[in-house]
Amino acid sequence: MKGRLGVVSDTHGDALAWQRVAAFFGQVEMVIHAGDVLYHGPRNPLAAGYQPPELVNLLNALPYPLLIAKGNCDAPIDAAVLNVPLQSPVLFLQYEGLRLLAHHGHQYSPEELLDLARRWGAKVCITGHTHVPRVWRQEGVVLINPGSPSLPKGSPPRPTAGLIADGKVQVVDVVTLEVLGEEPLEL
Repeated sequence: MKGRLGVVSDTHGDALAWQRVAAFFGQVEMVIHAGDVLYHGPRNPLAAGYQPPELVNLLNALPYPLLIAKGNCDAPIDAAVLNVPLQSPVLFLQYEGLRLLAHHGHQYSPEELLDLARRWGAKVCITGHTHVPRVWRQEGVVLINPGSPSLPKGSPPRPTAGLIADGKVQVVDVVTLEVLGEEPLEL
């Protein structure tokens, strides 16, 4: 695969976090967002940069395609203000011969998602929801949870996003640019 794909999840209305993510992504061909785009949700605190209208403006002005898998905090009003569809809980796409599956991660167990990825021939399975960044390989599929750039969890909590480029899948701290996890792609 020659292109660069950005992977993000759980922005929860944080425009400042998105600006860090966009700077990290640089020149990407497309971004796959694993859900929870605008609303912070009833169990989450407000993110420091919580500005959903500004985040809408930034996302609607992107110069590259944005694909979104609907998360548990995404609502019909979010779909009304974003200029990209926000209706499917599962995304399946093929890019330069690489098949990818994306889901927020709240409706299916990791085992069910892995089974779906294998049945559809996906080499990469993207989830979110936990806000904990992780990338690993299981049964020939690279699974990635890019964490959250706005409400990170983990030990220690770090604002993160993912990148699929140069034959690998990475999770990166979007402030320090430190690679926190990486798996090679096997096409």
